[in-house]
Amino acid sequence: MRHNRDMEPGEPIDDHPAGDAQLAGPSREMSVAAGLEALLDFYVSAGADAWLESGPVDAFALTARPPVARHPQSGQNQGAQDQGAQNHAARHDAVPASLRAAQTGPGGGPAQEHARPVAQPPAALTTASGAVLPGDEAVVAARDAARTAATLEELRETLARFEGCNLRLTAKSLVFADGPANAPLMFVGEAPGRDEDLRGVPFVGRSGQLLDRMIEAIGLTRGDVYITNVVPWRPPGNRTPSPQETEICKPFVLRQIELVRPRVLVFLGGASAKALTGAQEGILRLRGRWTQMPLGDDGAIKAVATLHPAYLLRNPVQKRLAWRDFLAVREALGSPQAG
Repeated sequence: MRHNRDMEPGEPIDDHPAGDAQLAGPSREMSVAAGLEALLDFYVSAGADAWLESGPVDAFALTARPPVARHPQSGQNQGAQDQGAQNHAARHDAVPASLRAAQTGPGGGPAQEHARPVAQPPAALTTASGAVLPGDEAVVAARDAARTAATLEELRETLARFEGCNLRLTAKSLVFADGPANAPLMFVGEAPGRDEDLRGVPFVGRSGQLLDRMIEAIGLTRGDVYITNVVPWRPPGNRTPSPQETEICKPFVLRQIELVRPRVLVFLGGASAKALTGAQEGILRLRGRWTQMPLGDDGAIKAVATLHPAYLLRNPVQKRLAWRDFLAVREALGSPQAG
């Protein structure tokens, strides 16, 4: 029997016992190792870049399970408590060291909490792996947490401690924002990609480099503008954020807009425009159309949507439309009463 790598595609493998004997020993071990390596490569390419649990978790069963009394009065409850402690220890061992380190402080003790409490989803919605069941409770918790931040730095710290979005479990870093707090121009995209996740800064990959050149074309630099995303964590495999994930993260970007108070707000792509304005049209219909973005209870901001830089990289002919939008943005910045 020939080795698999010498066979033509589609040729059947000889299952004769003699063939099995030829694969015994080191050859079989090498074959198994290659198969495991290929399986890991498949998981990584599919976006599974973090180990959460050693086995599947039934979230519905966890939320329906009655809590164990903190001070058991009988031997039966004591046994249940001991079993729960063993289960907790097993789950702790299954969590990667990088995640455990983020939950502990110097010397291995628990990390100190910030003085300002952060609104979190109810404990009943949290699974053993730390994930939450997305729903209205998580959205309300996000609104309450975002509302407590009086500055952008407080908002960043609040978002870093917020546990209501499961994307934090798979992302390598929180991609909050980039730019001065008093920027006259603010850009909002949808979610960070691989390069942004690695560096913790929005729009630093190929699309970010194109955005930098577009900003410079209207007489500004990247240091003059404020750049952020609706979703601050990279979705696994660069997939599109789910509607639940977008709704949970939206209060934080709305609070950023309120704190920065730019003169002009630009939505990069249809996803961010739809998420923050409720529009239903596609980006080719939305782009170039000026609107008013409510600023809490204090006025509104001029806003416009344009084509996402990543879309322009795939469709260079559409750069002419984006250039028209940026010329209109420059005019609006130069004339506060325009728009």
